[in-house]
Amino acid sequence: TAFHASRSGGTGRGYLSASIPLATYETLVEAGQKAPSFIVPLPRQMVAEEETPEAQAQPYEFFFLQWAFHPTPPIPQPSVLDDPLPDTTLPSSPRAPLATVLFTPLLEYKTRTTFATPHLVLTMYPDLSSSHGIVLLRGELTPSSAGEGKFLLSQQDAQLLALGMQRFYLASTEKDEGQKERAELLRIFNEDPSKFRWEGLLKHANPTA
Repeated sequence: TAFHASRSGGTGRGYLSASIPLATYETLVEAGQKAPSFIVPLPRQMVAEEETPEAQAQPYEFFFLQWAFHPTPPIPQPSVLDDPLPDTTLPSSPRAPLATVLFTPLLEYKTRTTFATPHLVLTMYPDLSSSHGIVLLRGELTPSSAGEGKFLLSQQDAQLLALGMQRFYLASTEKDEGQKERAELLRIFNEDPSKFRWEGLLKHANPTA
């Protein structure tokens, strides 16, 4: 966290960082493998000319997210020039795969498909999963062509997208009604997309609800 906070001239802008308990990460991975894509609503501010009695609805921008899983790199082995290490000090292989989640504006993805530019990339590193029971998360915002220190997303929007991903991919069908609804939306989007209705997402767009 201190390292990422020191980036961008000490502002930390352009990066997210966190540690995830291994059990939580394994739940995310299981859900991501079953549902490798989804859309997340991001609240947007209403422009001045839209602030009329006829246009009081909160505007949203939808972001398309995609999961990808990668094999973890092998544990480096000592060379013949290294001093031998006791067996108890050798690191063990990570228990979980390395995962990335890409967030792209839905409109841009529909227009440019695989050539669309992700605005946020989350990478989750399981290197410490066996030894410490945690997975490290690093989020990178895509720089903007508007100038140095500018990004395609604000820091707050990036945090809301990461939180939105967790709310749907950690939803349990055995808890409260809201979690059941989020889990069902995720399932329908991936397994029966003809029945998916984006309006159902807006009920769960508030990250504090």
